[in-house]
Amino acid sequence: MKETDPERLEMLFERFCDVCLVEKEVWMEILLPRPVEKGVILTNVQEKYEVVIDDPEVEDTLDANIPLGKSSLRAAIQEYKNHISFHKI
Repeated sequence: MKETDPERLEMLFERFCDVCLVEKEVWMEILLPRPVEKGVILTNVQEKYEVVIDDPEVEDTLDANIPLGKSSLRAAIQEYKNHISFHKI
């Protein structure tokens, strides 16, 4: 199921950026805490997303921006966000 909620997408793009910087490569799976409507929030309960990049050149561009730091990678993600989607696994 492709994620379309704007708030959730912003969190996913931010998490994607952070994970790529830590792993030093474009990461194709990311985890986010599962939203809880009521009650106690369990931090170990997560949702898994597959990252889909529809153009290999975009993936190469993102990869090239990782060594340049967070601001460069974030700008590249922003530039190419129409080519990046998140599918809940």
